Amino acid sequence: MVNFVLVAGAQLGAWAWDDVVPHLRAAGHDARPLTLSGLAEKRGMPAGQQTHVRDIVDEIERRDLRDVVLVGHSYAGIPVGQAAGRIGDRLRRVVFVDAEVPADGVPFVSAWPDGGAAVLKEIAEHDGHRPVAPPSHYAGHGLTDEQIARIVDGSTPHPGTTLSEPAVLPRPLAELPGTYVVCLLAGAEPSDRAAELLTGERWRRADLDTGHWPMFSRPRELAAVLLDVAEAA
Repeated sequence: MVNFVLVAGAQLGAWAWDDVVPHLRAAGHDARPLTLSGLAEKRGMPAGQQTHVRDIVDEIERRDLRDVVLVGHSYAGIPVGQAAGRIGDRLRRVVFVDAEVPADGVPFVSAWPDGGAAVLKEIAEHDGHRPVAPPSHYAGHGLTDEQIARIVDGSTPHPGTTLSEPAVLPRPLAELPGTYVVCLLAGAEPSDRAAELLTGERWRRADLDTGHWPMFSRPRELAAVLLDVAEAA
């Protein structure tokens, strides 16, 4: 049995995995979606980027989980990539679902063309949080109007410091067993950091013909990819 620990991207909570979890459990595995501090039912809790790393590590260690497939979507790749290097032999595989890849000493916002200046300004103007994205943000990603409404209605403003603080990698990601899931509607080619990881012997690529939020648009297909990853690990 594999223990899936699932972490969704910015503004989302454990609820984002509701359509994926049943498929993983039906296959005989454990699946534990995790809400990071400051989001969803944990809204209002103070949170920096290292808080989110600790959220993940503490969940795994507190429950004494082994054979962990640690899954990070979008922003969550930043804390998940750091946590994966901290849990030692508990890790079976780390999976990035169209996720940001952390680099040691580099903040998440650095991925923006302007170095994150516009995002940091937005955060400063909204009480230290990045506001919930409007429905138009989700266009072109294979989502129905109902799915978009579900995402927007369930989202919470994202703690700004988690986006601006630098990552701290305890070991290079290339040393870990990993899979990068490319969501083709979001861009047929992964980012430069992800592409570099995929040149290594320990990393594999998987493709999904959908947009950036596959847990909503293609939950069954995403679950199938995760099950394949678990079996191959």
